[in-house]
Amino acid sequence: MEVLSALLLLMTLFCSCNSSEECSGYWHVRDGQIYPPAYVGTEPYYFIGTNLWYGVILASEGEGGDRERLHRELDTLHALGVNNLRILVGAEGPDGTHSKVEPTLQKAPGEYDETLLRALDYLMVELGRRNMSAVLYLNNAWEWSGGFGQYLMWAGEPPCPIPLIDGGDAYMEYMVRFQRNEEAKALFRRFVADIVSRTNSITGLPYSEDPAIFSWQICNEPRPFSLGENDNRTLFAEWIMETAQLIRSLDPNHMISTGSEGKYGCESDMALVELIHSYAEIDYINIHIWPTNWGWSSRINPTEEDLERSISKSRDYIEEHLPIARRLGKPIIIEEFGYPRDGYSFSKESTTGHRDAYYSFVFEQVKQSHLSGGVIAGCNFWGWAGLAEPSAEHDYWRKGDPYTADPAQEPQGLFSVFYGDSTVEILRKYSTNSTI
Repeated sequence: MEVLSALLLLMTLFCSCNSSEECSGYWHVRDGQIYPPAYVGTEPYYFIGTNLWYGVILASEGEGGDRERLHRELDTLHALGVNNLRILVGAEGPDGTHSKVEPTLQKAPGEYDETLLRALDYLMVELGRRNMSAVLYLNNAWEWSGGFGQYLMWAGEPPCPIPLIDGGDAYMEYMVRFQRNEEAKALFRRFVADIVSRTNSITGLPYSEDPAIFSWQICNEPRPFSLGENDNRTLFAEWIMETAQLIRSLDPNHMISTGSEGKYGCESDMALVELIHSYAEIDYINIHIWPTNWGWSSRINPTEEDLERSISKSRDYIEEHLPIARRLGKPIIIEEFGYPRDGYSFSKESTTGHRDAYYSFVFEQVKQSHLSGGVIAGCNFWGWAGLAEPSAEHDYWRKGDPYTADPAQEPQGLFSVFYGDSTVEILRKYSTNSTI
């Protein structure tokens, strides 16, 4: 009854305005800026958010679930003013695969773990209670949740290489197949339709009418994966467009985003970056920034010089995308960025001085954009580990370990922000209740 009463109150608020454009019940873009639902506010929205990829698993009543921790993490983030969470809908394929998170949502094509679907429902309710919102991404270009590789295997392709075992080059070569495999893409479209058209089992509210959804996101870091004569860029752009159109046909209310890294995820082709974000169904531009992963900073005891180089190159990377945003009249969200702990340590006891400085740089870009009414609408740091206590006995996640911001293919603690980190004070400095 409490949930239903709250929903009725929200619907009353939605209907209290004279203009649906001026007082929408959903997150939306108008005049190149993001605006919140009416019950959140009426001014352009600028924010600091985070990545909480494991949110659905934490909300489960089954394996991996910990609702007490979920409530504490959400309450903590909300108190910090971090109200926009980027979350994986669910992993694909069998459990027990090396360097893949589990439990998985889609065990076989169209066959779902109902406990995890109800967990997704529960998570959306808990976000709504706190006036928080979620970017829900529906696929993954990388191995840690199944993603492209699992759809290819379901479509009859040979086993997908595992980067930590077979090497990154073998994985990248295998991924050339995705944009060329119609069956794999059809299996993904089925998943999109099943999730976007879902009705929440707790509230009875269709997902297409849930104000806690910030946007549907096509994929985490989708790439063309061209190789040699196999130029997949046109196929990739068509896939982005077709998937966005499918989502829009099922949900006319919510924003849609690509999940792209920007230039780095489009084979350094800025025309491709612009094209995939130009479609009418795509509401805003995504970019990701990974100084360490992209070779801007050393993995061996990073220095002050590494930090300065990372900030300089990140500034250039952001600025390179701003003209596209202005031409398209769409805002930009820096929805992934991360920096390791000092000394490239995995221990939550280690300091985070360089990370704090790097985060401050990114947060300052959003702050200055807010002050000037600019196109950088927000950012989502990677990522929130909060109250997690990683194992001291091994670096990589094992079944039964608590979930951190680092998925199973990464050392636990590498990019995670724990509640005791000094980084939390940087968050507190830059964030307020709902806008920066």
